[in-house]
Amino acid sequence: MSHRRPVVAALVALALGLPFAAQAQQDYPARPVRLVVPFGPGTTTDIIARVFAEAMAKPLGQAIVVENRAGAGGNIGADLVAKSPADGYTIVMGTVGTHAINPGLYRKMPYDAQKDFAPIGFAGYTPTLLVVAANSPVKSLKDLQAAAQKQGGISFASAGNGTSGHLAGELLKARLGGEMVHVPYKEGGMALSDVMAGQAQFMFYHPAAVLPQVKAGKLRALGVSSAKRSGATPDVPTITEQGYGDFDLVAWFMLYAPAATPAPVLAKLRDAVAQAVTNPETKAKLAAQGLEVPLLKPEELAAFGRTELAKWSELVKRSGAQVD
Repeated sequence: MSHRRPVVAALVALALGLPFAAQAQQDYPARPVRLVVPFGPGTTTDIIARVFAEAMAKPLGQAIVVENRAGAGGNIGADLVAKSPADGYTIVMGTVGTHAINPGLYRKMPYDAQKDFAPIGFAGYTPTLLVVAANSPVKSLKDLQAAAQKQGGISFASAGNGTSGHLAGELLKARLGGEMVHVPYKEGGMALSDVMAGQAQFMFYHPAAVLPQVKAGKLRALGVSSAKRSGATPDVPTITEQGYGDFDLVAWFMLYAPAATPAPVLAKLRDAVAQAVTNPETKAKLAAQGLEVPLLKPEELAAFGRTELAKWSELVKRSGAQVD
C-alpha cells in the first residue's frame, strides 16, 4: 500500500497539471517572444530577424524581442535555443551555417541540428554571386578557368573558413580544375574590398552586399550559385547553365523552435510566419536583401533541412575545413 501512494500521487499531479498545460498552449503567446539571432547586430541574419520580428508581432498579438547571441559561427545562439524550455517563448533565426555547415565543420557540436529543433518556417534564401573586379581581364567562367590553369593559378576570397562562400569556391575549383588558393578573411566586407582591388581574383557573396558595387562599376558578376537565375539578377547566368555541372548552393534562413515545442504552439508560430511572408511590405523588405521566400509545409521544411545537411557536410569534408 505504501508503494502505491507515491504512484497515485504522481498520477493525480499529472492529471491536475494537464488542464493547465493545455490552457497555456491555448493562451499562447501570453508574453513577448524572444527571437535569438546567433550573429551580431547589423549582419544579414540580424536584419532578416528584425523584419520577421516586426511582421510576426501583429498576428501573434505580442512583441517579438530580438536578442543577439553571437559566437562560434552561430553555435552559441543556436545552442541556447536548443536547450531553452520548449514553450514557444524562445526561438532562433537559424541559417545554412548553424543547421547545415557547422555540423560537419566543428569537431564538437553542442547541439544536433536535426533532433534538437522543430522548423517553424522559411525566412528566405538567396544564391550567392560569383564576382570579380570590374577591371579584371576575366569576363566569363571560361576566362576564370583559363586563369586557374595557368602557372601560379589564382586566389579566391571568402568571409572565413567553412563559410558558404568558401565552400562554393571549393566546389567551383573542383569543376574548373587548375590551381585556386583560398584566402579566408575575418569578415566579408574586407574580402570584398580586396577582390575589388585585385588582391584576390574572385569570391562568392550575397547579392545585398555585391549588387551596389556591381551597379557602381566596381565589380562584375559572372555567375549565380543557384540552380535557377535569381530574380534580383535576371541577366546573370547560373554556373550550371554555363556548362559546369549541377551547381546549386544557396544561403538560407529558417526560424526554429526547440524540438519538443507543443504542436498548437508551433501552429500559431507557423501561421504568423505565413502571414508575414505574404505581407507586401515584408516581401519588399526581404526582396531588398535579395531573398526569395517559399512557403513550405512542415514536412517539406524538415526534408529540406535533411537534404541541405547532407549536401553541405559533403562539401565541408571535401574542403578539409575543420574547427576545434
